[in-house]
Amino acid sequence: MTVIGLTGPTGAGKTTALEVLAGFGFEIVDCDALYYYLLRTDGELRQKLANAFGPVFLPDGELNRRALAGRVFSDKKELDKLNAIVFPAMSTAVEQKIRKCSQKGLAIDAVNLIESGMGELCAATVAVTAPPALRLKRIMARDGLPEAQAQARIQAQKPDCWYGRHCTFLLENQLEDRAACREHMRGFFQNLLDTIVEGD
Repeated sequence: MTVIGLTGPTGAGKTTALEVLAGFGFEIVDCDALYYYLLRTDGELRQKLANAFGPVFLPDGELNRRALAGRVFSDKKELDKLNAIVFPAMSTAVEQKIRKCSQKGLAIDAVNLIESGMGELCAATVAVTAPPALRLKRIMARDGLPEAQAQARIQAQKPDCWYGRHCTFLLENQLEDRAACREHMRGFFQNLLDTIVEGD
C-alpha cells in the first residue's frame, strides 16, 4: 500500500490531482475535513484547545472559528501554539487511517503536509503548482472573488520555490483545459507509482 502526500497553493489544481489518484484506486484523506471531524469528536483535542485558548467553543459545541482565527492569525506565537496542539492530533488520526486502509494506496491532502510532519508518513510528497496568472483566473472563477481578493490569497501563500525545497516532486500544472490537465496528471502519477514500485 502506497502513501502519497499532496499539497500546494490554492488554485493550482490539487482537486484534479486527487481525482486522478482516486481513479488509480487510492483512498483520499481530506485533512481539512478530518480536522473539523476531530474538533467535534476528539475530547482530548477539544480540552487542549480550551486549556490553551479559553472559551473557543460555542454553546452548541461547535468551534468558534472566528474567535480562534482572530487570535492566531495576528500573532505568530499563538499560531505556533495552535499548531503544536493540532498537528500531533492530525498525524495520529492519519496514521490510523493508513493502518486501516484496504485500498491500493492512500493520498493525504493537506495544506500543512510538510509543516505538520505528515509528509514523513509518505512514500512521496507532491506539490501541485501552477503559474500565478492561471491560479488567479481559477480562484476568481471558482470562488466568485474579485481580482484583488484572489490576488491577496495568492500573495499570502508560500512560493513555488518553498515547495521545491521541501517536497519530493513538483507537479507543474500549466494546462487550462481540464481534460488535458487530467491526462497530464495521470501520466505523472503513473510514472511516480512505477518508480515507487521499482524502488521497493
